[in-house]
Amino acid sequence: MKKEWYMGSFLFKFRSIQSSISVVFSCLILLLIIITSYISYRLSAEAVELNSKHYISEIVQQVNINLQSYITNMEDISILASTNKDVKYYITGTSFLSDEERRPYEKRISDLFQSILITRKDIASIMVFGYNNRFVSDRRVTSLNMNTNFKDQPWYKQAVTEGGKSVISAPHVQNMIQNEYRWVVSLSRELKSADGITGEGIFLVDLNLSVINEICKHINLGKRGYLFIVDKDGNIVYHPQQKLINSNLKMEMIEKVKQSGSGSFTTGEGNRKRIYTIQETHFGWKIVGVAYSNELIANQYQINVSYFFWTLFALAIALSLSFFISRHLSQPIKQLQRNMKQVEKGDFNIRSEFQSRNEIGQLSRTFNIMVGRIKDLMSQIIQNEETKRRSEMKLLEAQINPHFLYNTLDSIIWMAERKKLDEVVLMTSSLAKLFRAIIHKNEETVPVRVEIEHITNYLLIQSMRYKDKLDFVIDVDPQILDLHVPKIILQPIVENAIYHGIKNSLEPGLIKITGKAVGDTLLFVVADNGVGMEPDQLQQILKVRDGVIKGIGVSNVNERIQLFGNEFGLSYKSEKWEGTEVSIVLPMTIRKGVSHAP
Repeated sequence: MKKEWYMGSFLFKFRSIQSSISVVFSCLILLLIIITSYISYRLSAEAVELNSKHYISEIVQQVNINLQSYITNMEDISILASTNKDVKYYITGTSFLSDEERRPYEKRISDLFQSILITRKDIASIMVFGYNNRFVSDRRVTSLNMNTNFKDQPWYKQAVTEGGKSVISAPHVQNMIQNEYRWVVSLSRELKSADGITGEGIFLVDLNLSVINEICKHINLGKRGYLFIVDKDGNIVYHPQQKLINSNLKMEMIEKVKQSGSGSFTTGEGNRKRIYTIQETHFGWKIVGVAYSNELIANQYQINVSYFFWTLFALAIALSLSFFISRHLSQPIKQLQRNMKQVEKGDFNIRSEFQSRNEIGQLSRTFNIMVGRIKDLMSQIIQNEETKRRSEMKLLEAQINPHFLYNTLDSIIWMAERKKLDEVVLMTSSLAKLFRAIIHKNEETVPVRVEIEHITNYLLIQSMRYKDKLDFVIDVDPQILDLHVPKIILQPIVENAIYHGIKNSLEPGLIKITGKAVGDTLLFVVADNGVGMEPDQLQQILKVRDGVIKGIGVSNVNERIQLFGNEFGLSYKSEKWEGTEVSIVLPMTIRKGVSHAP
């Protein structure tokens, strides 16, 4: 990344791409000549290094064979335990009605494990943990550590996850047995029932690390070379300089070792150049041999004295060739530059005619696609604006319901004839405020407080018309009152709730409106206790049929909100005879006067 940045900064000094290409070609040819001069040394050095890697690989492979043989023996012990009839009967089901019936089995199992430990001094302990909460070990009397839950141990969880496969843990302190703390590597596996499917318990063998130390400590990889072992998680199992590693006085390329498979890689420069040779095991460990390159390759400082003369000759050739090639390559780029200037002036019909199959040709085709896409996007923007205008026209159509206006005026006349002057004043005032909110500064958005005032006036008029059949509750978080929303988004929803839900109900109707902020969105909920809707009615609520929008007010609200994004809009929940709940989700960042996404 730094080399690319330096090269970019260097080329930026040249205003002409032809000059840049000339310099680049000169440098490349010069570099190739230097590499060619150096090739003889590198070939011989690499041959020696390759032979050294092969030698190290054979040593590491032999260690791998020894370790895998050792682990295979441990797996054989686990197989012996899994096939032992006493072990299987002991951990199966809910056998044994009393402690007296259980003890003979525990004794025979412990004797079996002790006989194994007598012949294998490298094994620290053998234990079996049944899923039926029974436990047995190589000791006849064993007290588990009350402060440690074996089900929480990594070797237990991994064995359960692997479902019957052997699992080798990282080096750890085994503290399952009370007052015993041993530094071990654990081999665990799940014991299966006779059908080979159902798990019955976990078998555990703890291995002393001293055996691994004996296998690895005599390996010779030069004066400073050494061998170490890591597990699949990068934990060091063995390292001859373990104390330096633990005290952070020495670092290893653990992350790179984890990412690498069997093979080799090098790191460092000069006298600190090291060759890492990796051999993977079937149980997840990686055996790594580390050798220093300067101990394997002799005479590495000899170089070819003819470098300087080859450099002068290459520079002369490079300057002449690069001038001709750069002139040839820069012509189509200059033509593409001229086309771009035409696009800057607003000509989106321009197209590049360069049709080569090289990168410049691909750039030319991409330019044509980009210009075409910009032209399509401009057409789409115009279409969206037309959609917005149509939505605004539908809004005007939804704003004034002639039947509502007629019924309201008829109610005012009826109350006036009966001398109910206070109610006439209240309904007339509410109607005036209702229409004032509709024409609120001719803006497309209004503060939430204005929208709530509008719906309050509307519901007040309706509650006076329907008297005891309609009541309403409005609960809006005061913190959102100054935020802006598209105007008249609640009235169509409430109107539907009254005429299609509460009006047809025999019970007194209640409409509840709530509003609050949820994350970076505003959520309004309009709920009623009306007759509700069938599932098929719910699915058809916003569909278009024969060019006519069903429920023009509701659909208009949904269209206007979705101008901010398809993740916003209306959603319905309804059950027949239980009522309907409409959720309105809007962005919280609507700016004053803006009724669509920027």
